[in-house]
Amino acid sequence: MAFKITDDCISCGACADVCPVGAISEGDGKYVINEDCISCGACADTCPVEAPVED
Repeated sequence: MAFKITDDCISCGACADVCPVGAISEGDGKYVINEDCISCGACADTCPVEAPVED
């Protein structure tokens, strides 16, 4: 199961920095996770506002 980033995202970029496969990039107003996500949870563990959630 992959992750997605909710509208709670504050665009800090912490999630993108820890993604081991580079599946997270800056989108329009929030970061987005692409299909390369391996569901490791690193983004969710790092996010200060708990924006990444399992999809």
